[in-house]
Parts: sequence; structure tokens; C-alpha cells
Amino acid sequence: MCRGNALPAALPPPAGCCHNATKSDAIAPPAACRGKFPLTDREPYVTELQEYCRRAVTGPDRQGGGDFVEQTGDSGKALAIVRGGRSRFGRLVAAGMTLLLIAGAMGGCATKPPASDVEARAEYDKRNDPIEPLNRYFFEVNRFLDYMLLKHFAEIYKSVVPDPVQTGLRNFLNNLESPVILANDLLQGDFGRAKVTTARFIANTIVGVGGVYDFASHIGYPRHTEDFGQTLASWGVGEGPYLVLPLLGPRPPRDLVGVGVDLALNPINWALMAADAEEIGYGLKAADIIDSRAHNGGAIEEVEASSIDFYAAIRNLYRQQRQAAIENRDSGTADMSQAAPR
Repeated sequence: MCRGNALPAALPPPAGCCHNATKSDAIAPPAACRGKFPLTDREPYVTELQEYCRRAVTGPDRQGGGDFVEQTGDSGKALAIVRGGRSRFGRLVAAGMTLLLIAGAMGGCATKPPASDVEARAEYDKRNDPIEPLNRYFFEVNRFLDYMLLKHFAEIYKSVVPDPVQTGLRNFLNNLESPVILANDLLQGDFGRAKVTTARFIANTIVGVGGVYDFASHIGYPRHTEDFGQTLASWGVGEGPYLVLPLLGPRPPRDLVGVGVDLALNPINWALMAADAEEIGYGLKAADIIDSRAHNGGAIEEVEASSIDFYAAIRNLYRQQRQAAIENRDSGTADMSQAAPR
């Protein structure tokens, strides 16, 4: 289809619609194909192609049903995509079933466009996602884990735990992050914010009963966050290629290093190890994950429902959020690292 010929104007398309467009077309669609689908910013061409072909195969009244195989052309391998009705569970299970075929599809998906195709090359560089096929696979693995486990724990937590208790737990967990925030304030040379962090920690620990009550915010010391990934950015270290890791979710190299350093900077972790009480730390982390999922889940599900390509939308929003954090401004969005377990 998209090998020099314009896309058909109406459904159904000619036979072989879903078998002639290769994965490389997702990165650099031929000139004749551009403009045939309404692309949104940063969302891969292949998503539009798959949706078009799915509707062609299943018909407009059978959205989400049927199976099709997209031929990769260059490698001669195929990626089977099983559409099990409207069930998201079926789509997530399909990701695991295609693990053995991912390697065959990866070569075409990750191929860098030639320098002669300026437009496609610029889009490829802007995404900075050279291992996108593998990232997409782990993104689906994390969605599966979220769907099977974390989402249900978060729903039970919200329905059983009273709102004041949830607020107190969140305040307590935020207060425990103060030593790491303070360390990164100082490493960035931001002594004004370091003063605020110190005042918050003292006020909330003493007056706020260990941080359960956010007393500091009521006396003019609002909370802010800092981590070593942001510190590296302030030192001029680049983000690096986009990565999605099992359980951790979106973690480009700069942020991944930041996670490790923050763990080492936190004196609470050292105290728990010295007391041979690491289990308490694991419990606190589990509570943090469930609480964050409970409070960010609605916004993330709205993004999923409104986006053509959920992966691309999360990638875009995650980067926007991280850039806002680096610049010490509010991104106005939910924590996109919670789009998957972390």
C-alpha cells in the first residue's frame, strides 16, 4: 500500500492493505503516504496504519475484533497482533505471546531514516527512542502488571482507606523524602530551596507528628521535589535515549542513574539496613507505589482513552513533566512514571 502508492480514499482497501507497509514506514513513511492520515504530534505513523487496517478488516461496527498480521517486508518476519474484542487484557496477553517474534521486527522498527529524508530524520531524532520496539514491549509488560495487580490494589486502597488517612500517609511519605530533596537542593547550589526543605522537615516532623500533618505548607513553606536526575540535568548532563524498564517504567539513563544515587543519599535506607529492618523500607515503598497509583491513575487512564498511541503519549508527557521539574515549575500533569509500576 504505502510503497509509492497513495492510500485508498475509502474502506475497504485493496487486498493486502496490512501486508505491504513495513515497520520502516513507521519511521520514514514514503512521501506518497504522508498526509493520508491525520497524525498528531510525536505519534508514530504505524499506529495510524494499524488502526486503518484494523477497521478495514473488522468493519466499522466491529471495533476491536478480529486478527491481522502485519508483514515486516524487509526481514520477512511477521508480528502477530491479536485483537481479542474490547478486552484490554487480551491485548496485553498478546504482547507476551509475541515475545519470540519481537527480535525479528525490531530491525525494521528501529531503522534510522536516511539523511536525505530530512523530515523523517528530524522526527526520528526528536523522539530519541532508538530501541522503541523493545521499549514498547516492556511498556506492554508493565501495563499487564498494572492491570493484573497494581490497579486492583490501588482501587481497594481508595475504597477502604478513609481520605484523611490517605492524606496523612501521603504527607508522611513526602516527609521521609526530605533528606534526599535537601541533598539535591545543595548539590544544585539552590540554598534558598534548601532552607525551605530544612524548615519543612523540622516543622512537619515536630509539629506535624512525624509529617502526618503538613504544617509547613500552612506557614509559608510549600513542598517541592528534587532528585539526582534533576541535579544531573542542572549540571548539563543530557537525558540520553528514552528507556522503558520492567517495573520501573520510563527511565532514561540520566533518571536511572538518579534513582540509584537517591537511594544511596537517603539516610533512612542506611538506618534501616543498620537496624536489620529493610522490610520496613520495602513496606514504605509499596505504600508509596500504591498511594501514587491511586491518586494518579485517573489522569493516566484519561490519557489512555484519549490518545491514539498510548505509548507515544506517555513518552511525550513524561518528558514534559521532567523538563518542568528541572526548570522548577509545575507541569500541571499527573506523574507519568505511574503509567506503569515502578
